[in-house]
Amino acid sequence: MLFGAILVLSWLVLLIRYPSKALPISLAALIGLGLVSSWVLWEESRENRHLAHLELRLDYAPDRCPGNRPLALNLKNASEAVLVELQWQIAAYRPGESTNLAERLYETPRYSGPGDLQPGADWQACLPLPILRSGYRASTLVFQAERLQGSFVY
Repeated sequence: MLFGAILVLSWLVLLIRYPSKALPISLAALIGLGLVSSWVLWEESRENRHLAHLELRLDYAPDRCPGNRPLALNLKNASEAVLVELQWQIAAYRPGESTNLAERLYETPRYSGPGDLQPGADWQACLPLPILRSGYRASTLVFQAERLQGSFVY
């Protein structure tokens, strides 16, 4: 923090003392920074658009999945890009309520998805339950994927 303040103050002194030399460099640096930040924001919005086109459904299905992984996941890639990597966390809610009943601990697992999922393709898997707050049964809860992070190939 202190180093950044000293750096900015030094640059301002140079800009005031030698404006003809420091101003063109400052403008070039500002334009470069603007281009890089706009490119990063564009990439992020593009990833978010593709994530919004994913259809991810979680169902408590101990009849279709093994006992240690009772959550049935169905993922459909409805975007026009290949899904290369996907990570998410699972939240659990009582129907009609907004309180997450899945414990958020430091060691809470982040689930990850398929390697390469082509546009229009489906992927099914069985996942373990997140750690639930005491007193709640998984069969009475609705599960949702939250905090999706992914990367796509175009």
